[in-house]
Formats: sequence, structure tokens, C-alpha cells
Amino acid sequence: MILGVVLAGGESSRFGSDKALAELNGRTLLALAVDALSGWCEHVVVAGRAVAPAPTLPDWPRAGMGPLGGLAAALHLALDDGYDAVLSCGVDAGILPENLPALLGEGPVCLAAQPVIGLWPTSVVPALEGLLHSSERHSLYRFAEIVGARRIDLAAPVPNINTPADLTAIVRDPRPL
Repeated sequence: MILGVVLAGGESSRFGSDKALAELNGRTLLALAVDALSGWCEHVVVAGRAVAPAPTLPDWPRAGMGPLGGLAAALHLALDDGYDAVLSCGVDAGILPENLPALLGEGPVCLAAQPVIGLWPTSVVPALEGLLHSSERHSLYRFAEIVGARRIDLAAPVPNINTPADLTAIVRDPRPL
């Protein structure tokens, strides 16, 4: 069983407002990400937010840990509830390929250019806890390296919406949708 998690605890500093609530074709980026994962996962949660169109989790071990805090929260829930793995994506990268699970295969695995999109077996929890409790750089790139995650390159990159200009570019060129 796979638990889906939308990592949505960022500050949206480059976007200038809460990008999770920004709309694309009348739907929020948060709703798009939740819906994308819902097609592949038995259950989907949103980490790092108090209100969302799916159940929410606070980051683990505390807020301010970046995407790893949200991933850790989801992996802990997955362990507690008997899931085998967590499929993750960021709120700003919810326009995913229709065949994402087939592209990823077995975890640990992530997209080379966007490690926030990945499949993480619950067996990686001790390594993630160790990283989050260390003085090492808390990044998904570093975590992927520690757990030996395969990094997948896609023929067409997943759109990453960090700024209003990124959102405008997707609206103008809807091919990724």
C-alpha cells in the first residue's frame, strides 16, 4: 500500500503569496497535487499545512525543516498505519506524468531534477530521522544520496511553479496539463 503526501509547508517567498492557493484553470495548486496523487495512492495527506482538501499532518519533528519535515511526517504515518511506502510531490509540482508510478518503479527513487517527487519505502525512516537530527544539510538531494535513491530523468520535466511567472507560463502553454 502506498500513502501519498503533498509537501506544502513552504513559505512561498519567491511566489509572493500562498502558492498552494494559486489557481490554474480554476483549481488550486494544492487541489491539483492532491488529485494527482489520489489516482495512485490508497490515501493522500498534506504535510505542513493546517487546512487542505485532504487530511493534514504537521511537519516532523517540527515546522521549519523544509520538505524533509513533511516527508518524515508522512513516513511516520505510513509506518504507524501499515503502508509500504510514501509517494511524494510538492504543492508546486503537482502536474505529474500520467504514468509516474511506472516511471519510478520501486523505491527509494526520485526525479533527478526534483527529488521532492519520489517513492520512499518506510525502511528509510531511520536514515531520515538521523539526517533531521544532525547538523548536516537538510535537503532532499542529500537524503536521496544517503538512502541510495535511484534518480530518474524524464524526457519532459515536471513543471515547477515557484513564481507567478511560472504559473503564467503554464497557462500560456498548457502542454504539461
